[in-house]
Formats: sequence, C-alpha cells, structure tokens
Amino acid sequence: MNLTERIAYIRGLAEGLKLDESKDEVKVINAIINLLEDMAYDVVDMEDIVDDVCDRVDEIDEDLAEVEEELYGGEYSDDRYDDFDDDDRDYVDSFDDDEAYYEVTCPECGETTILDEDALIEGELDCPYCGAGIEFDFSELEEDIKALDGAEDKEVKAEEDQKDKKAKKDKKEK
Repeated sequence: MNLTERIAYIRGLAEGLKLDESKDEVKVINAIINLLEDMAYDVVDMEDIVDDVCDRVDEIDEDLAEVEEELYGGEYSDDRYDDFDDDDRDYVDSFDDDEAYYEVTCPECGETTILDEDALIEGELDCPYCGAGIEFDFSELEEDIKALDGAEDKEVKAEEDQKDKKAKKDKKEK
C-alpha cells in the first residue's frame, strides 16, 4: 500500500467512526488527516521528479560514454601516470596517512619534491634533483604564532577576571 492509499484508509477509518464534526478533537483529527494527505501527494510528486532526474542522468552518462569513446578510442583510461614506475609507487605507498606532507618546488630547477613535517622544520634541504640548497624561513610565522598566543592569553585572563568579579559580587550579595 502506497502513501496515498494509506491516507485514504485512515480517512475512511475516521469517517467510519461517525465522530461529531462539531467537537474540537474531531476538527484536529480531520486537519491532521488533510495535512497527511497533502504531504503524501507532495512526496509522490517528488518521487516522480527524482525518477525523471535519474532518467536524465542516465541519458547524460550514456552520452558522456559515447563522447569518451570518440575522444579516447574505447574505454577511457587516464594515461597521465603511465610514466609512474614501481619505484615511485613504493615511494608514495611509504607515506603515513596520519602525517602531514608538503610539496616544495625548487627555485633553481623548478622540480617539486614532497617533504614530511620533520624535514620542513629542519629549515633547509638539498634539492634531490639538482642539489641546490632550499631554505625555509619561518620567522614571520613564529611572530604570527606569538601574536595569536598573546591574544589568546589576554582573552583567558579577561574571562578569569570576569569570573572573579562575579564571584565577589555573589559573595557580597550573600
């Protein structure tokens, strides 16, 4: 039984009780049944719309598959990584998912290498491609961190002062 049939069944049950239409309780029950009926029709309309959208998405998917076949000749495959050999895969697989990694581009040769946080904190490294020294300057970042810490300390102190004032006020009132 679908939603509209169930609402019709409930309406039939309510009418079968032959309740006095002038009573407030019966008016509320009838209003609830009317609301449920409206909601059921809205749900049926939404189901029709979703079915239509799904059909359109399926058509778009089929059209896209045809375009991919025309462009790439058969099954679409991403061959950007064909040069990615097994040694590179081992290197990428060795990364720990819980640790942060950073890409660094060498200013000399323009090649990008991946560093973990510990290597970045050391402040310098030699480019693995050209051997040029790459340095990292965190002085501005350290100043920003100190400024944030100072602001946070002031905020905590202000909250503590506020609590102390309230406690003194409460103590005086007693």
